[in-house]
Amino acid sequence: MPLLEPKPEVLRPGAARTPSPDRVPDLRAPGTPEPLRGELTALLGPEKVLWTVSDLVKYASDASPYRFVPQVVVVPEDIDDISAILSYAHGKGREVVFRAAGTSLNGQAQGEDILVDVRHHWAGIEVLDDGARARIRPGTTVMRANATLARYGRLLGPDPASAIACTIGGVVANNASGMTAGTTRNSYRTVTSLTFVLPSGTVVDTADPAADELLAHAEPQLCEGLLALKAEIEADAELTARIRAKYEIKNTNGYRLDAFLDGSTPVQILRGLMVGSEGTFGFISEVVFDTLPLDRKVSSALLFFPSLTAAAAAVPRFNEAGAIAVELMDGNTLRASVSVQGVPADWAGLPKETAALLVEFRAPDEPGQEAYERAAAAVVEGLDLVAPVASVTNEFTREAKVISGYWKARKAFVTAVGGSRPSGTTLITEDFAVPPSLLANACESLLRLQAEHGFDAAVAGHAAHGNLHFLLAFDAAKPSDVDRYAAFMDDFCRLTVERFDGSLKAEHATGRNIAPFLELEWGPKATELMWRTKQVIDPDGVLAPRIVLDRDPQAHLRGLKTIPEVELIADPCIECGFCEPTCPSHDLTTSPRQRIVLRREMMRQPGGSPVETGLLDAYGYDAVDTCAGDSTCKLACPVGIDTGAMMKDFRHQRHSPREERIAALTARNFKAVETSARLAVAAADKIGDRLLETVTGLARKAVRPDLVPEWLPEIPGAAPRKLPRTSRVGASAVYYPACVNRIFGGPEGHRGPSLPQAVVAVSARAGKPVWIPEDVAGTCCSTIWHSKGYDEGNAVMANRIVEAAWGWTAGGKLPLVVDASSCTLGIAHEVVPCLTEDNRELHRELTVVDSLVWAADELLPELTILRKTGSAVLHPTCSMQHLGDVEQLRTVAEACAEEVVVPDDAGCCAFAGDRGMLHKELTASATAKEADEVNSREYDAYLSANRMCEIGMDRATGRAYQSVLMELEWATRP
Repeated sequence: MPLLEPKPEVLRPGAARTPSPDRVPDLRAPGTPEPLRGELTALLGPEKVLWTVSDLVKYASDASPYRFVPQVVVVPEDIDDISAILSYAHGKGREVVFRAAGTSLNGQAQGEDILVDVRHHWAGIEVLDDGARARIRPGTTVMRANATLARYGRLLGPDPASAIACTIGGVVANNASGMTAGTTRNSYRTVTSLTFVLPSGTVVDTADPAADELLAHAEPQLCEGLLALKAEIEADAELTARIRAKYEIKNTNGYRLDAFLDGSTPVQILRGLMVGSEGTFGFISEVVFDTLPLDRKVSSALLFFPSLTAAAAAVPRFNEAGAIAVELMDGNTLRASVSVQGVPADWAGLPKETAALLVEFRAPDEPGQEAYERAAAAVVEGLDLVAPVASVTNEFTREAKVISGYWKARKAFVTAVGGSRPSGTTLITEDFAVPPSLLANACESLLRLQAEHGFDAAVAGHAAHGNLHFLLAFDAAKPSDVDRYAAFMDDFCRLTVERFDGSLKAEHATGRNIAPFLELEWGPKATELMWRTKQVIDPDGVLAPRIVLDRDPQAHLRGLKTIPEVELIADPCIECGFCEPTCPSHDLTTSPRQRIVLRREMMRQPGGSPVETGLLDAYGYDAVDTCAGDSTCKLACPVGIDTGAMMKDFRHQRHSPREERIAALTARNFKAVETSARLAVAAADKIGDRLLETVTGLARKAVRPDLVPEWLPEIPGAAPRKLPRTSRVGASAVYYPACVNRIFGGPEGHRGPSLPQAVVAVSARAGKPVWIPEDVAGTCCSTIWHSKGYDEGNAVMANRIVEAAWGWTAGGKLPLVVDASSCTLGIAHEVVPCLTEDNRELHRELTVVDSLVWAADELLPELTILRKTGSAVLHPTCSMQHLGDVEQLRTVAEACAEEVVVPDDAGCCAFAGDRGMLHKELTASATAKEADEVNSREYDAYLSANRMCEIGMDRATGRAYQSVLMELEWATRP
């Protein structure tokens, strides 16, 4: 065992706890039982079978209020694996549930037996017919697919609010729609073909001209059964009319019975039935969509009304004017949205009765936009709008940033409201639709019903389509609260069906919480047809039992999850999963959501239980060590939960007093440390990579892998011993070369000036010379200590750099230009919590400028581009995302190259200072997709603006990345 191996006990929750009723029982502590584990391992291979209690718990939660712990999780790579799993389940009498993003709100991504993760190996998009169609794999997020299609001026029809995280497989399987899809742009209407695997293992490609012939040969009884059901439905005129009427408004409750009316052959019927089947009919392995035009001329307004019913009453008028989206938000939603970055703070003071409509028009050209704006103005003129706070304008705008802010607030409905719920409560998201003409009455009735049952719910929705969402919070550990929820659901479902003839699920699909009310909406005849359809397609009931169909009238009350309190920073989490695609470790160990889910299970357990111990044993590596600490999860989370910060705090808790003292000592003596590091890097060129890899490998085993970096061949040579000479007299800015650029040189084979030399030269050419202080050695942005949770060392260096910067800049009179984006972020923002009160005052006087912003905003307008490279691919770093200067990276690059590409799969490289040297597997996993995209073609330049990230990308791609400012120096060199 390494000398300084941290003890898992340190992270054991210390507060007195009452075991939760839904805690994982002790008998599950060993993980997947035999022979299940052994048989699946033999069938698929050990790397595809997740079996520890930690694995099972982290997959037990999705964005819904339900929680079911699987017996095992399998991660198939291809259709052969899927068929093998289904064959095994048939032979052993087991059940299978498919899970992709886990953003589902009704528990349909959870299973109690074999859970199949179909996200990890199932991403990809192929553009067809110049963008008119797209073939997409089920693990691809909607946002990722649209990023590719945008280059062709196209987009997908479905546009759920969870597009950042939800995947195509889930969107199709739930017929999720979103803000603009309605009943005409959803998956049922825009999917042209599917490839899927039936419960029997038969693979069907509906685009194959011979598909029906092949299916009839492989599944004759299935074909006969489907055609018999079709004939029965078509022979019943009343039932046929009822089915057609049910889909005149949005409806995802139950199976798409209109597939029997729209399809003439078994394959065509199956194509329709698979949409919205929630994984109960088969696995969708590929989808071909008809795409839609991306109209780029956008006009939007956020209009405020005195009440929810007044806002709802205005909806039909905007529909008639041609609005593509009319989104409703009530007062609770608007006030909760202040937790979302960019939302005006004065919304917190909005009267509770206030409501708003987000109205958007999209046109392909200027004349179309102007026509829409005239129609919108005519509608607004006849409305009684209110402006209860100063930020309200009630005006249409074309400004993209403002429009983006409106949508950010709207899309954060579930997470923002959920994040503001009382601590310890479970969140229920309901979703229903009524005819749009009845929306105002439905709103009034809903508010009255909520008050009767003691709920102060938030309401929002796609008002243009009569589709509303509302959120309820209650304590699932209290029987009285569960009874109150049950009584509300009974009354709500009767109200929706009997008074408004509405849909109990408009776009979130039936799932577990509406399954008991399916017959209430559809009636016994149609509901029985759904049961018979399931029997025809899945006679052995292998796929997703109790999802969609369940005869238990209390099924929606089974498996409700408690939400125990965890660390304050993470407690608002509703486990939505928006953070997962951005997380560098989500394909390797855990995602931010899973880190919180695991922590909550520890809190459910009695102290010292076998399950808690098993979770703690895995948590150190899976959660704490392999967190890049980049905090991109905070950017993706609508309420800004920073799981990276929580992991850094856990790292601090694991440190011994001795480790903290040593870390503080290195901060106090950093000048010597910096000099030694540069000399060591210089000596490494003579020693050789193989010997250094061996030596550092042995040291890691002897001390601790999370403390001793591993030598990597991609580590560059040393930086020049001396920085460029500059003069303080006449300087336009103080230039601070980051310590990484004072230690490490440029990429291998680089013959031009170093980065500091390039920054000095190009600034002088622009007539804005910079000055490098003589005493920068021994200073640092403090990220080295901050990222590892060394609080004392962090405080030492944070205060040192601020005091020094204040002196260098003459009390903030000159800007401080920093040449590494992570260091800019560190000095500008991350040092603040560690500063003394006096130094916080000094910090407020500083202007910290990233070198990208300096180059794009200050230098480029004064420079003459003399030469350009052909093509450049960019790596925007996570720090650039936090700083908001990705566009400046692109601007500088576009000045230097004829063609500039940002990979669609660009993300955090997870090198994170030296974390890529501590856990190289983390960077390998984080960069895999981006590296594949980069290496799919040749580029003339590979550009970024952070040396350690450039090293990480060098390792990932085998290409030589360098700062875009070095490219700018070359482009402007006389």
